[in-house]
Amino acid sequence: MATFDLKLAGGTVHTPGGPVRADVAVRGGKIVAIGASGDAGRTIDCTGLDILPGVIDTQVHFREPGLEHKEDLATGSVAAVMGGVTAVFEMPNTKPNTDSAAAIADKLARAKGRMWCDHAFYVGATNHNARDLAELERLPGTAGVKIFMGASTGDLLVSEDARLAEVLASGRRRVAIHAEDEERMNARAGERVEGDPASHPVWRDDESAMLATRRILALARAARRRVHVLHVTTPAELELLAQHKDIASCEVTPQHLTLAGEEAYPRLGTLAQMNPPIRSGAHRDGLWHWLNQGVPDVIGSDHAPHTLEEKAKPYPASPSGMPGVQTLLPLLLDHAAAGRLTLQRVIDLTSAGAQRIFGIAGKGRIAAGYDADFTVVDLKKRWTIDTQWLASRCGWSPFTGMTLTGKPIGTIIRGGVAMWEDSLGDAPAGEPVRFESVDFG
Repeated sequence: MATFDLKLAGGTVHTPGGPVRADVAVRGGKIVAIGASGDAGRTIDCTGLDILPGVIDTQVHFREPGLEHKEDLATGSVAAVMGGVTAVFEMPNTKPNTDSAAAIADKLARAKGRMWCDHAFYVGATNHNARDLAELERLPGTAGVKIFMGASTGDLLVSEDARLAEVLASGRRRVAIHAEDEERMNARAGERVEGDPASHPVWRDDESAMLATRRILALARAARRRVHVLHVTTPAELELLAQHKDIASCEVTPQHLTLAGEEAYPRLGTLAQMNPPIRSGAHRDGLWHWLNQGVPDVIGSDHAPHTLEEKAKPYPASPSGMPGVQTLLPLLLDHAAAGRLTLQRVIDLTSAGAQRIFGIAGKGRIAAGYDADFTVVDLKKRWTIDTQWLASRCGWSPFTGMTLTGKPIGTIIRGGVAMWEDSLGDAPAGEPVRFESVDFG
């Protein structure tokens, strides 16, 4: 009789103590031994491959309910596992918004039996639900509270300091922040040039971002509430955030680390349009400086798909956002191959960092007793992103045609093979992510 359910054999395993050549054994969805000997119901040969902790993407928009023509929980999660992602945190700006217990329950019900990766859902802060947030953030399967200080539509916009303070006063978990200053952006709307997406970062300028980040840091300190500033795009913000690490964590995206406006807008047009914007090459280089100073805690994709038809509208009628969950890890592996960051730092930004700042239970490292979540990669593989590989319903990527070094080969979630060599597993088996402060607090 088999001792283990699954054994990954002969790979280089990236443990908290560093990389080791060892077999990893799984039983009952958990890691039971590193350096295992014994039979398994299934053994996968990982010779020449690296076994990383399962990648966690803490910012995706899968568009369900209400916007399923762009993406849904099923197609978005297929894109995730094809890119080596084992768990996602999904955002609340759906139709209707995810701003109540009923809306969270609806998303969890929709995900059951349809999502290929593990998942948690943010609840959106509004000008009307602040008093409920302390209760809402503790619902099982909830990633926490998300605040849009700018750039959103309808009720998911909390832009005034008094309202923000009210939101921060309700609850204890870390609050995710989209930090752009609504008042400044409204005042600068005339900077948009019809038909020219290169004017997007002129309109939503550095100061729009910095103003909002300064404000939320002051409010967070006054409220004694931890915040997480999403998709930071300016080096000045990262320099400021480095002075407030006791209350603020932060994220950068692969897009902002890879694309430079001078090249991206002429080549991609509105496909390069997102909020906050793709900025200059100097901004991109500045993000890398602070990344290598250790300031960003996580990399999130901000996967925000729109159809090509929607993107073809002339700027500024074109919507902001681009897909990215499937390309998050490939881009980082390529940057690592080029020497811009180490594989150890990739692991910290894509698994250990998310576990640390969000208090994820049982994920984020390869260690006995943890969930058997693995992202298996070939660090030497040279390949080119093509549309056939892309799984998102939107069917495009700003990185199509890019040749990379390093590719996800397998995605294993709680011991089940969700993807191996570009082929999906047998059935979607994603489950809600557990959090220490919710499930055990």
